[in-house]
Amino acid sequence: MPDPTDRPTDRAPDRAPDPVVHFEVVGEDARGLRDYYGHLFGWTFDTSGLVAAAVSVPDDYGFTDPGRTREGVGIPGGVGGGAGHGPRVLFYVGVPDVAAAVQRAQRLGGTRVVGPETSPSGLVVAHVRDSAGNLVGLAGPR
Repeated sequence: MPDPTDRPTDRAPDRAPDPVVHFEVVGEDARGLRDYYGHLFGWTFDTSGLVAAAVSVPDDYGFTDPGRTREGVGIPGGVGGGAGHGPRVLFYVGVPDVAAAVQRAQRLGGTRVVGPETSPSGLVVAHVRDSAGNLVGLAGPR
């Protein structure tokens, strides 16, 4: 396994770390999950947004913005899924080039699961498993 202190050669040394930009909860009963998390955390959902079919059944994915603390902490997310979408919870990291990030993940011992795929909104997404098998989402403009 590569030394984790090594900087990738395709990354500028002065570039900030890639941020976590979105979380996702998915399962077969998308409406039930939204009801559960809505009651549990007080979240509300907007199901009118566009989402890639690999992520959720169209029109059955609810975007939420769980708010911010005084410190500005909190990230937007989504709850959805539907038939054929098994249970998972994952976070998405914002990257400038999703395909390059997938290749970097594979070089580091990860595996590609989904994508890169362009959603109807134009956002490019992919899912990779890290070397321990954890699922991680990648999202970006290309």
